[in-house]
Amino acid sequence: MPRSRVAAAVVLAVASAALAALAPEVERALRDSEYVYVQSERKSGELGKPAEIWFMYDGGRVYVGTRPSSWRVRRIKAGRTKARIAVGRPDGPSFGARGEVLKDPAIERKLMETFAKKYPAGWKRHEESFRKGFESGERVLVRYTPTS
Repeated sequence: MPRSRVAAAVVLAVASAALAALAPEVERALRDSEYVYVQSERKSGELGKPAEIWFMYDGGRVYVGTRPSSWRVRRIKAGRTKARIAVGRPDGPSFGARGEVLKDPAIERKLMETFAKKYPAGWKRHEESFRKGFESGERVLVRYTPTS
């Protein structure tokens, strides 16, 4: 096998192992819960109050769609990417994560498809604001990657 393929396989294995570090009860909760509660890092280094939000769990990461003016986005853009994600309820199973804002139309579409199935009643009210928001920049995609 060529060295580049070996290197790519090693990087993929290390990345997969890092994502697989979640406890089984957290994994189960992420598959079964309607909400996550995100606490983002304040200037002081402390975590803010937990904010309930719809989410998609995919590929070992948590994705949310939110307004660019939200505290979670403002803090990420200021370089404070540390977060704590509680699953199901504010005191539910939780894990540390790093947040990043990204623009990825394929993931945005997948998030909206997931929300349509996961939140059918609420999605009818919010679908247009998500669709138009991602197009206009009034809504952004945030990916949380587990760190612990």
